[in-house]
Formats: sequence, C-alpha cells, structure tokens
Amino acid sequence: MAFADRLDLGLTLTIGGTAHAIPASDVLAFELDLHGWGHEGRVEFRVLDETSHGGQKQDKLLADFLKPDLVEVALELKAVHSDTATKPTFTSLKVKGLGLDKSLTEETVAQVKGAGITYRHYTVRFVDPARLLWTQHYPCVLYTQKTLQDVLDAHKGDKITLANDWAAQLDKTLPLIFLGLSPESGASFYDFAVWFVHTRNGVLAYDYTAQGYQFRAAKDATGTPITLRAADVDRVSVVFPEVARHDVAILNAAAESPKNQAITNAQAVTGIRQDVLLRTDIANDVQARVTLETARLKVRGLEVELDWNRFPAVAFAPGALVKLPDTAGWMAAGVPSKETFRVRRMSLRAEPLPVESVEPEAGGDGPGEEAPRRPKPESRYLITFTTRLEKQAELHVDLPPFITPVYPRFVEGLIVSEVGEKKDETWQAYTDDATSLDSYKVKLPLFANQIVQVPFNANLQPGHFYFPAYKGARVLVALDFLRAWLKRHLDWRAGARLPSDGQGVHLLVGKTTTSGTSMRHFYEDNKPLFRLMRTNESDTEKIELKEGNLLILVKEESA
Repeated sequence: MAFADRLDLGLTLTIGGTAHAIPASDVLAFELDLHGWGHEGRVEFRVLDETSHGGQKQDKLLADFLKPDLVEVALELKAVHSDTATKPTFTSLKVKGLGLDKSLTEETVAQVKGAGITYRHYTVRFVDPARLLWTQHYPCVLYTQKTLQDVLDAHKGDKITLANDWAAQLDKTLPLIFLGLSPESGASFYDFAVWFVHTRNGVLAYDYTAQGYQFRAAKDATGTPITLRAADVDRVSVVFPEVARHDVAILNAAAESPKNQAITNAQAVTGIRQDVLLRTDIANDVQARVTLETARLKVRGLEVELDWNRFPAVAFAPGALVKLPDTAGWMAAGVPSKETFRVRRMSLRAEPLPVESVEPEAGGDGPGEEAPRRPKPESRYLITFTTRLEKQAELHVDLPPFITPVYPRFVEGLIVSEVGEKKDETWQAYTDDATSLDSYKVKLPLFANQIVQVPFNANLQPGHFYFPAYKGARVLVALDFLRAWLKRHLDWRAGARLPSDGQGVHLLVGKTTTSGTSMRHFYEDNKPLFRLMRTNESDTEKIELKEGNLLILVKEESA
C-alpha cells in the first residue's frame, strides 16, 4: 500500500573526490532494496541551471557527472513526524553505495520574457561496493601458507571494508589457496566469496552502520531490540517459506574406507534425498563433511511481512533486532508477540506526489509568472515501504545469487626432489605427519616458483609400473580451490627420445644419462634390434639382440 509522508532527506554524490550535496528539494524519487548481505538503489534528482540567461544558479555537478569517474552515493533518510504524543528521538537510515550506471536528460522551461531556464534530470543506480567492484574482479592467483583472511584482505581494495568474525574458517593457515577465476567461466570474486560462505555454512552480513561487510560463523544476535509502533504499520502478513523435504547422505568412494552415512530430516518425504559424493582416505575429512551438511540442513521458520503507512521515527536496517507491538490488533494467528525478530529485508519506493499536491515555488521571472512546481524541503512523497522479519533464532542464511567457480584450472610445474646432487634426476615422496599420506612437491614458475604438494600415486599408470616423477620433470598440475594433483607429464626426459627413422621405444631410468639403465627397441636396416645397457660413468654393461646376433658386453673405458 502506498502512503503520503514527509522525509528529511540528504543526498551526496562524490565523483573523483569532489563531493556534491544535492538539496532535498531537488530529489524527485528514489528506490532502495536492502538485504542483510548488501543493497541496491536508484535516485532521481533535478538541478537548476540559469546561466544561459544570466542567472546566478549554476549546475556545478554536470562537469563531473560527464566523466567516467567512480560515483559514490550517500543517501540518508529520516522521518518527519509532528503528530506524536511525545516527541521521539529521530534516527536516520543511511545507505552508501557505488554508482552502477547513470543517465542525464535536460528539460527547458519556457519563460514569459527572456530565455528559458534549464533543469537537468539526473538518475543514478547504485549498489553496495563489493557487488560493483568484486563482480568485475577475476583474479587467478595462488597462495601458499596463507589464511583466507589474508586472501580477502589482498582483494578488498580501498572501497571495501571487512570486519570478520569467523576464525575457524578465515584464520587457519592453509597449504594452498587458489583463485582460478575467469570471465569466460562467469564466476567473479564476488561469486567466489558468496559461494565460499554458502558451502561453509557461514554468513555474509552488510553492516549499515559501518557501511562494511562481515564474514561470520553465525548471525549477530547482539543489540537492544527496537519496539515497533503499531500506528506506523498498515498490514501484517505471516509468511511460511519453503521447507526442505529431503534427507542427505554422505558417500565416500575411497575403496579402502567406503562410507555411506545418512543425515535425517524430520520434515523429509520418504525417498527424497541429496547425496554428497567424496573421495578421500582421511576419515576426519568425511566426518567434517557430515558435520557441515548436518548444520546446513535447516528447516526454516515463519517470517513476518510488514506493510507500513509511514516511515518510522526510529529508523533501522537489515540485521537490526525488533519487537512487534504488544497490542490486541497484532495477535495474528501463529505470530509470537513476545518474540524478538531480525530484519531480513527492506524495500522502499518514493515517488513524487501528483502535481496538484505540490506547491509551486515562489518567484517566477515575469509579473504574475508561476515558477515550475517542485518538491519542497521535507516535502511529501508517495511511498511504498515493506519489511520482512525473521525470528532471531532463525538459522537460514539469506545470500545473493551466485555462480559456482569452475575448478580445476591447469598450469605447468616442475617436479621437486631434494635427494642427491643438483644434477641428479631423482624422485622423492614427502610424508605428511598428520595423515601419513605421501606427496610430490611441484614448483609452479607462473606463480613466483611457489611450491604445492600433489598426491604421490600411480597417476595414469597401472599399479605394477613404479615410475615416480623425476626431479625437474615438466608436468601439468590441476589446481582446485584448496588442493592440487598431477594431471600428466608434458615432455620427454633428457636422453630418452629416439630418432624417428628408427621407430624406436625407450625406457630410461636412473639419476642421469651417465648413471642409469637404458632399454631400447628400435629398427636398424628395417630389422628389429633390442639393447639393454647399464652405465655408471666409464663402466658399461650391454646386452644386444639383433638379426643373427647376441652380444653380451662388459666394458670399462679408460680415463
């Protein structure tokens, strides 16, 4: 329901570091959609310019508005009530965002005498800073031995502020963190951040007081609840969100430790479930996923939707705690009147009242001339204002839509081994003290030669072939968000490749070409030849089979 109300309004646009305050009388309309995780809005205003016919009023915004510089929008709203029995302490709703797009039109008002005067009609759409900047941010960066808090701090820039409360996820030092984001896959850093919160059962909260973000383990339950005034609300609706009707099962596909653990939901329909497939040899990883999915399986409670008939004297924003009026008219079926609620979402629309409802400005340029009708300071708007409330104990987390990041991404690396001398092409398995699992170390030149660990396993070979990757081997590494693995080998070992005219195959093992064993099969004069040779510097043992000939040779070259 729309209602007419007065607002004390402040609007400032900052462009290229220059602040432009827009008088309340020039603000024509605005829209706000406020969520617990961020906001979006639109504001329309007019600016008078009389310079074309020698007037004093000049549009000082125009020059900056035409530039492509970043636009910062600060909008403040406060109620103007004069009919309350006791004069309340009015508080403001403040919203700050960054310009998403903007438009400009000019309106010339003809005068009885002389040139016309110009009104410029400005429109700016804006969103919270992360939604503007992070949706254009696609970093492809590798971090080793860093925390996720380090990663967030590295990408927040100077327009985004963070005050996090999620130590279990953000403060732990991790072996590998990879942001493989690409415009082609569609997932930006903003998508990554929301996806991370969603998959870890966390909370992304926008603080409308500090105008910043919080990554939290749980919703903030602190603060003194605001008691809403019954006279300010036109209608109360009770809303029952969709209920999860599925069970969950955790499946671990590891052959030596398979697991199928059910997580039951009292509201599930028989036979409906969501399966989560894992493949890990670490039992603690399976149990951690069971704990996570159990916490994520939430049955949502009722919500309350309020349609207002005036802007409240004590303003609030999403995340604030409120109490419903304790009066008979509010005792709707199913609404616990004594319970504390949290503001989950707000929607506010303000439009100009019809022209006949707006008083004209005094002072036209000619005798008996009437100036254009415009809203006056603290003038009346036609407003639509709705608020969605949830119970304070509600566990469901509201998040913006997101695109799941695409993993893995592939980069080249070089196998690391610390066994033997620098020239030796040795292999090495590194054993993790916590899990007893072995891994390779791989150096990634693209990312400043940082070293990651990948599983030490048979990879693409059958298990009866034991040929570990050797030092310096050029390999393709698959990088996931928090792990990596060896995809395949990319080159031939030095000395292993044979001339193509011999159509040969070659198995070369050992530390170097002068300390190892070579087994070759190739063609000489279009006849097959097999050669097995063991070499250690000047000492050589060779077995050779060819047409009509068997050669066994033991030989040591003189120095």
